[in-house]
Amino acid sequence: MDGIKYAVFTDKSIQLLGKKQYTSNVESRSTRTEIKHWVELWNSYEMNSHRLPGKGRRMGPIMGHTMHYRRMIITLQSSYSIPPLRKKRT
Repeated sequence: MDGIKYAVFTDKSIQLLGKKQYTSNVESRSTRTEIKHWVELWNSYEMNSHRLPGKGRRMGPIMGHTMHYRRMIITLQSSYSIPPLRKKRT
């Protein structure tokens, strides 16, 4: 599960927690099948992933952008739960 970067806590994702749907960002190069292999630890789940565009950033006359990233939403059955994700300490 090294490809999972961090959990996302927005207004929408907090509302989804009540429905047993967990949201997190993963590496942008990851494919849906790789993400499914990471999540195979939980027996009963349904997964949705989508790629979000980077935001435009201007530095003087030059227009740049931030990195693209991929977000996954995992829906679990009512009898299962996921422990909170923790950051690695260095």
